Amino acid sequence: MHETRILEFKETIQNDFLQTVSAFSNYEGGAILFGVDNRGNVKGLHDVKQACLDIENKINYSISPQPNYTLEIQNKGQTIKLIVQSGLQKPYLYKSKAYKRNDTSTIEVDTLEFSRLVLEGKNVGFEELACKDQNLSFEILHRKLKENIQIETFTLDTLKTLNLYDQTIGFNNAAGLLADKNHFPGIDIVKFGENISIIQKRVTFENVSVLEMYEKALAVFRDYYQYEVIEGSDRMKIERIPEAAFREALANALIHRVWDVDAHIRVSMFDDKIEVVSPGGLPSGITKEEYMSGKLSVLRNRNLANVFYRLGFVEIFGTGVVRIKQLYEEGLMKPDFEVSENAIKIVLPLFENSTYLTQDEKTVYKLLSKAMLKPISEITPYVPFGKSKTVRLLKDLEDKGLVSIEGKGRGMKYIIKMRPTKVFFSLDVLGQ
Repeated sequence: MHETRILEFKETIQNDFLQTVSAFSNYEGGAILFGVDNRGNVKGLHDVKQACLDIENKINYSISPQPNYTLEIQNKGQTIKLIVQSGLQKPYLYKSKAYKRNDTSTIEVDTLEFSRLVLEGKNVGFEELACKDQNLSFEILHRKLKENIQIETFTLDTLKTLNLYDQTIGFNNAAGLLADKNHFPGIDIVKFGENISIIQKRVTFENVSVLEMYEKALAVFRDYYQYEVIEGSDRMKIERIPEAAFREALANALIHRVWDVDAHIRVSMFDDKIEVVSPGGLPSGITKEEYMSGKLSVLRNRNLANVFYRLGFVEIFGTGVVRIKQLYEEGLMKPDFEVSENAIKIVLPLFENSTYLTQDEKTVYKLLSKAMLKPISEITPYVPFGKSKTVRLLKDLEDKGLVSIEGKGRGMKYIIKMRPTKVFFSLDVLGQ
């Protein structure tokens, strides 16, 4: 047993545990074990009944507002477990300060985090606050509503219906994000060459409507990851990475990020993958496991998500993670999702269909794809079969166009040869 983000040990009852009570109440909750040293060893308390009264009194007189907690006597009367629930009346203060957990330690929140707790306690999101710009235009939003859902009339009532305007505060921050011009950060896109020292293209979209950012980012994606060829009466659309997966990653980055920090969404484009990093970790009330499974979605920017939903860019329920996973179900390489306290990163690899490969071929391919270029001596120790079979499998992958060979003899190396996936469309469908 060891300390975690939601579990702390206290050998004795000192006032510093109150900082952790504040932290647990302000965020996802947690437990404190009294009578246990920092290594998880039970040391015991002298008088657990009196200790319970001391803990209760310290919390009741020191934490404001009153947190939701319970006390349990454990280990045959030797220890006490204090269970603190995440509260609704945030921020919960100890000596006029709010705290949070940072891994296994408790620290005071900064000014920005404190303001977020205040808003959360009022059940108000940043996007619902009055926008500092009130002279806004919405030509792009009007065009998208007309194109996607045939809304011809666009008035102040339209903006009220979309929860972008209120008689009391005027335009809110969600309206600002959708306005043609605004003061918000945006998307920074970099296309790298053979390595990160070679930059083929860099472009930043900022201070414009998130709808315009979305459109322009898709245009950059199409320049590098898809093209068309004509074979006979058919036109083939070649997608090196599924556009639908990139759309999901991009839309979710826009509607789930925190907008109260001056940081761009970062889209890093490589020859073999795309990384989409959005500022802000998961919203309160959802765990990494729930985010990955798609069982629960907590909308950080509800009004913005509603507009994207009405336009058909996203599904209102779900984070898009499940959809991205589904798009790669038959792919050799799978998307990756990294969640940290201050960012979420989605990695979309090139798509290569795995349905025509044997299980042994998939094993070799996945191993080779991690380093891209390997001699046989660096492959055989990590596969469950001998050198001769490995060489034969590599030859089969070469025949299928997935692997190429560089060099000869002892200098021979194997490298992944990325091939785009093909999607067929008739010329009529494409308007030709």
